[in-house]
Amino acid sequence: MNTSSAQQNEAMLHAVDYWQVIKNRYGIILLSLLLVFMTAAVITYVMPKKYQSQAVIEVKPRAAGISPLGLQLNELSGERAMTPQFFGTEFEKIKSRNSLEKVVQNLELVNRWNVDKETALAILKGIVDTQNIRGTDLISIRVRHTNKVDARDIAEEVALSYRQYRAEIESRDAENALQELNKAVRNQEDKVEERRKVLATIVRTKGIIYKGTDSFYGQTGVDEDQGARSALEAYNELEQEKRKLESQIGSLLKYDSEQLMVYAAGLDLPDNIIRNLYPQYLEAKRQLDGFRINGLGAKHPTVMAAVDQIENMKRQLEEGVVNLRATLTAQLDLASDRLKSVEAMKDETREDAIKRGLDAQDYVDAKRDFETDQELLQTMRLKQMGETISSKMPPETVLMHDSPVISESPVSPNVTLNLVLGAVVGLIFGVGIAFFLEYLDTSVKTLEDVERYLQVPVLAVIPKDISLLHRQRGSSPDAEAYRILRTNIEFNRKNPEDNTITVVSGGAGEGKSTTLMNLSYICAQGGYTTLMIDADLRRPRLHTYFGINNSVGLTNYLTTDLMLEDVILQTPVDNLYFMPSGILPVDAAGILNSRRMSELIQDVKQRFDLIFIDSPPILGVSDASVLVSEVDLTIIVVQHRKLPRNMLLRVKQSIESVGGNILGVVLNNVDVRSDSQYQYYTSYYTYYAPSEAQGPPAMSAPAMASTSMENKTKPSPSAVKDIKPESDLY
Repeated sequence: MNTSSAQQNEAMLHAVDYWQVIKNRYGIILLSLLLVFMTAAVITYVMPKKYQSQAVIEVKPRAAGISPLGLQLNELSGERAMTPQFFGTEFEKIKSRNSLEKVVQNLELVNRWNVDKETALAILKGIVDTQNIRGTDLISIRVRHTNKVDARDIAEEVALSYRQYRAEIESRDAENALQELNKAVRNQEDKVEERRKVLATIVRTKGIIYKGTDSFYGQTGVDEDQGARSALEAYNELEQEKRKLESQIGSLLKYDSEQLMVYAAGLDLPDNIIRNLYPQYLEAKRQLDGFRINGLGAKHPTVMAAVDQIENMKRQLEEGVVNLRATLTAQLDLASDRLKSVEAMKDETREDAIKRGLDAQDYVDAKRDFETDQELLQTMRLKQMGETISSKMPPETVLMHDSPVISESPVSPNVTLNLVLGAVVGLIFGVGIAFFLEYLDTSVKTLEDVERYLQVPVLAVIPKDISLLHRQRGSSPDAEAYRILRTNIEFNRKNPEDNTITVVSGGAGEGKSTTLMNLSYICAQGGYTTLMIDADLRRPRLHTYFGINNSVGLTNYLTTDLMLEDVILQTPVDNLYFMPSGILPVDAAGILNSRRMSELIQDVKQRFDLIFIDSPPILGVSDASVLVSEVDLTIIVVQHRKLPRNMLLRVKQSIESVGGNILGVVLNNVDVRSDSQYQYYTSYYTYYAPSEAQGPPAMSAPAMASTSMENKTKPSPSAVKDIKPESDLY
């Protein structure tokens, strides 16, 4: 991964395991939880205790407004429905200024609370709460106040004030509706009078005499349209009779003998013998058929008598049909003559009838309008009378259901709820802060961070709070981390001759000196002749680990003619040697960047298997860069969750800019016991650590193979000075 890709990932939260983030920053979470919880407890304690009183009222819709026709206007508009909008409107009315002003006035809240009127109204509106009791027409009026009596009185007075307010509205609306109804009645009375005048004018000008519900045309008092109507009726009757006779005659002409007798028998005409004879004829034929069925032959006297009778009756029927046809023809001629005479009379009276009809229609219309308006007026008067009576006894639209009582215990503050909410909010706030800090934290947290941004291997993970190994009795599990570091150094050294290693860090306090000390101790235990050089000429510390004087050392060798044996001390640890820093110079970088320093490094390379050089932080001073350019390899010590990733990149760039060769990174001070990403190290270190009976482990095969002491010139005991026994190494 290149540098640009690494920078793109800087804004990402790399805590894949969220539980691990909580564990790493549990202190912040607990502190936030404690602070918010204590704040909630303090606020709850100092909050004034409030008591609640509740009044329950039953609310009915407003009385319906009245139209002049007696219709309920509210029902037409849908205002009587008990909808959420209805209750919302009533809630606003309960807390309206007009309603609350009466409460302030009746309870003298201005004097009781020692505030002005506007302040009292504001306080009152804030402590009054209204709510619809679900599934009912009831409204709950709740009042919370620090005074029990005030809470009860206010709840009761708010309910009474609202009831009075609704009563005033109902009374005013009823009065307005009654006034409008009275006005409409007066207008209707005027309209009826106008209709009456119009009707009277028509009767007078048209000559129509009005008597109750009947009218007569003309001054004689006789309906002069009667003749015309009689002539028209007679004409219609005669014309109908004529068509009937024509139809009957036509039927008589078109039927055959048998069908003709059937048709003629059905005619209701005077002197119609066929009507009576034809049924006898059919009965005779039925009897004849019966005789034949019974086996009587055609020559039987009874059969022959029946046949004669039937023939005789048939002749009579045929004669009757002929006579009937002649009778109908005569009646048709008579009807035609009468129709002509009636038609002539009808034509004579037609024009007069049309004129009289038009006059009569005007009268009928005027009379209908007058009677309609008169009936409407009567209905309105009846409604007027009813509304006048109702206005004297207006209906109750607000009923007190439950009167408020004095609360014995406070309802606010809710100690349990506040403390629980405080704990929950504190926990959430703390977790939020933890994740926010984790998001802002760009330090090195994982092995992947090192490998992603530096592209160099991680040589070892050093647990937290590891002390100096040479001061511990026997073998310690902590030493296993440095044995892993020693092994990884051997495997990552490409050239066995590269044995001069400097240990650097980005800043102070990352544990590079401790790491160098313990690593040197472990290498010496493994059979390596190991030399430690304290080249941190700013703040040397290695000499303090052995409790020796730092007056003679590296700087003395570089600035005088001292021999190498004069500045190298042998420690009580086998194979471990130490060169102190010496007196601190003014120009540390100049001393280190000298030819004698280069010769020193070349000399000790031949005398020792491994040389570890402690240097100052590479980002702080230039001394470290000089050392990095002189030695073979460089190890970077990075403290877990301390150095930002961008600074880590600058450390790498500083080393590479002077030609240094980075061997790897040591991730130091890792809490392997709490951090789940590194917990496996704990088990490894504990399991594989040797017991005291076993003693220190032998050098690994790869290490022994990579370093042959036969080709090295070991320093003789006389060539170096011993560290005095009074310097307690343990």
